[in-house]
Amino acid sequence: MWWRLPRARFNRQRGAGNKRALKRIVKNGPPPGLLAYAGKQPVGWCALGPRPSYSALERSRTLKPVDEKPAWSVVCFFVTKPFRGRGLSVKLLRAAADYARRKGARILEGYPVDPRSGRWADPFVYTGTVSVFRRAGFREVARRSATRPLVRRFL
Repeated sequence: MWWRLPRARFNRQRGAGNKRALKRIVKNGPPPGLLAYAGKQPVGWCALGPRPSYSALERSRTLKPVDEKPAWSVVCFFVTKPFRGRGLSVKLLRAAADYARRKGARILEGYPVDPRSGRWADPFVYTGTVSVFRRAGFREVARRSATRPLVRRFL
């Protein structure tokens, strides 16, 4: 919900309130992202949707739009520890591109970190890493911060 809400509202409903808000989105749609399964066990998550559904992007100087073209955004990943390092994020990104294309998107954006100084701790790469996005067919279109490129895949 961090990406979807004004900061004051996010902080006001921190924890249980944001959990309830996400459950409402899941129940009422559209789906807020994709799940990856190993058998019947959920092991990964990728949040995506039309860029305007993420108000935090509109407030960010670093992640402001590159142009006026409508785009969808991938803003968050989670992969359970036993499944990290196995390419699941790349598979989620490819599935996200397929899903966004089916929903009419022509551009899919991401806002990964570029860990130039080596490996970053997992909690700091929840938006993905630039290498994962490159492997899924994205290319850099803007960089307003040394460690935060804006990448796109044209669908």
